[in-house]
Amino acid sequence: MNKKYTYVWVSLVILIFGIIFIPRIVERLKTDDVVEIDRMNTTSSDGGLSYVLLNGKKRKVPSFQFINQDSLVISDKDYLGKVFVVEFFFTRCPSICPIMTKNLVALQNEFVNDESFGIASFSITPDFDTPQVLKEYAEKYGITDMDWHLMTGKKEEIYDLANSGFNIFAAEMPDAPGGFEHSGLFALVDKNGYIRSRKDAFGNPIVYYRGAITEEMGENSEGEKEQIGILKEDIKRLLEE
Repeated sequence: MNKKYTYVWVSLVILIFGIIFIPRIVERLKTDDVVEIDRMNTTSSDGGLSYVLLNGKKRKVPSFQFINQDSLVISDKDYLGKVFVVEFFFTRCPSICPIMTKNLVALQNEFVNDESFGIASFSITPDFDTPQVLKEYAEKYGITDMDWHLMTGKKEEIYDLANSGFNIFAAEMPDAPGGFEHSGLFALVDKNGYIRSRKDAFGNPIVYYRGAITEEMGENSEGEKEQIGILKEDIKRLLEE
């Protein structure tokens, strides 16, 4: 066949492909169908909040046992059957901890009548944050929920829980405010002990929620948006499961 006619036929096939298939691809992108395929490993089977995965498995809260502000022994088993929020903080923190605590108090007050909600706060300066110090901190900030435990214990166990158990960074750093560095993130856990989160605009789980920006602030100096509003919504969704 003459090369001239061969090029004509190839051009015609490409034109037909473009007319038929490109509009369909564009429509799939608009309706998010393509992204849905990538969500299969992260979303729950009922279309609710995502499970956070580790090596393909749903990430569950590791077992732990510490002492709370009332000198009571508290473990992960005390939270089974409850939706709860996890944070790592310290009472002498001069920067983000007061904001984080204010946000958690707002959550406490939002779900004050729901016995299926709780909060777990782990001190990253347990040598200083004794049960008595934690008790005074609770009184100062209006922490009254019986299911909000401020916990202290062995430093290495708390740091292992933060960095390996939750992947929420915490470390001693002399140059950081107060001498310690931590991320200021909140983890959301369902009634069965699994870490959950909503998805971002690209269909990926956000994993953790920003805890150091209040709803009133709206965003921080770096332009990051507050996430306490969406955290409230997601707690309600898990409470209804």
